[in-house]
Amino acid sequence: MSAPEIVDRQAWIRERETLLVHEKAHTREGDAIAAARRRLPMTEVAPISLVGARGLTPLEEIFQGRDQLVVYKHMWHDGKDFADQCEGCTASIWDFHDASYLEARGISFAVFGQGPYAEMAPYREFMGYTHPWYSTHGVTDPAIAGGGDIACFLRQGDRFFLTYETTGRGVEAIMSSHRLLDLTAYGRQEVWEDSPDGWPQDPTCTHWRRDGRPVPQWTRPGVA
Repeated sequence: MSAPEIVDRQAWIRERETLLVHEKAHTREGDAIAAARRRLPMTEVAPISLVGARGLTPLEEIFQGRDQLVVYKHMWHDGKDFADQCEGCTASIWDFHDASYLEARGISFAVFGQGPYAEMAPYREFMGYTHPWYSTHGVTDPAIAGGGDIACFLRQGDRFFLTYETTGRGVEAIMSSHRLLDLTAYGRQEVWEDSPDGWPQDPTCTHWRRDGRPVPQWTRPGVA
């Protein structure tokens, strides 16, 4: 397997400082994008009710008394075993188990799953997820329904608004493992990456599943 060039410490520091200039520019651009995101208009969402652990739950209660709500929209394959559920959504949500810091800023977090709640509840327990899950099965409003992205909502009194929603790789905001992979010598080790010749690279997203299951499922009790 190929590896980075070996240099002395001083040469390494010079190369690191050169890269740092680009990293700081990237950070400032990210701050500018976040500032623009805060200035987006919002669009009203109907006060729908979804099925959760306590039965049919009004959207207001899903906010849990807070003014903002961040939702991960989880894909679901109806009638399929746990091992056949979406490895992409598993890779996305697995790294985020506690919303305490969001809650400290008046933001609740929930998962909106596409499947019937009766199917998803045992899966949530099996995976050890602590966030509340709600079913969007049969819902047609695209602000609420769908899968594989993150949506942000704001409540003003008894009115609800969609303020932001990710597209494509925007969901990586929740994928801390992948952010860390980007810091390593070999990166995500996927074929789309611009890496030197000889770097290990596999077909995109194939590391999300191993031996027939989404990778984190192998950590769960009872998996043989």
